[in-house]
Amino acid sequence: MGYETDFLGGELPMPVPLDGVQPDTVLLDYVHFSVRLDQLRRLARVTGVNLDGAKLVERERSGDRWRLDPRIPADWQAGPGVYADNPLDRGHLVRRRDPVWGDPAVAARAESDTFHYPNAAPQAAGFNQSKELWLGLEDHVLAFGETEGLRLCVFTAPVLAADDPPYRGIRLPRRFFKVVAWLRGERLAAAGFVLDQSALIASIVEREATPGRSASGALPELGGFRTFQAPIAEISELARLAMPQLVAADRMPRAVAATGWRELSGPEELLL
Repeated sequence: MGYETDFLGGELPMPVPLDGVQPDTVLLDYVHFSVRLDQLRRLARVTGVNLDGAKLVERERSGDRWRLDPRIPADWQAGPGVYADNPLDRGHLVRRRDPVWGDPAVAARAESDTFHYPNAAPQAAGFNQSKELWLGLEDHVLAFGETEGLRLCVFTAPVLAADDPPYRGIRLPRRFFKVVAWLRGERLAAAGFVLDQSALIASIVEREATPGRSASGALPELGGFRTFQAPIAEISELARLAMPQLVAADRMPRAVAATGWRELSGPEELLL
């Protein structure tokens, strides 16, 4: 019951690594979504979720129930030790509410599945919770699908760069991407976004490395976050993922794309 490639009618596969599917990645299927996990980085290379805006089920959040996925070894997953006693959130990649649609029992299983560690990535708390940034973007995407009764396919992951700073046995991602796809009439449409937490990650790593300093202290101002709408072709290169149909369907006007990434100050500035 993982990500369905024909959810929008035509075939739309999840993005795949540019160098092909490697033996050090594993595809994990959950209810209405899938995660391709990088075993070496212990984080997702990409996630894909099917969101049916006309069938969303509202479920009250009753507390986080994060757990390791028993289908794979624990040391392939960035587990609870990464998040202990620091200002890092277990940031949902596939958002808790996005796969929660359909029959109530299926919707409940989908929500529960989002609390597996392969679907988490370390995000500075203000970044993950900010209404103007990551959460604000996710709220806007969900509202877009729900209000219009649309089906969406959403692909999200950390950008796993070689120079990400080391931290507790992993490397902390400095950037995340999100690409949203839907049908506009009978044609595929898509939009891509990059969210940057570099300034806050640097602060957390410095605090951890400095003896006598608390790792759970206050974060810098939210000015350290930056959110961009970016050409999907450039996201493809940045994340080293092939996504040709999404590149071809990009809704970002060419004139805007030619000027570079478009920095956003709020969800109302998104071009969908």
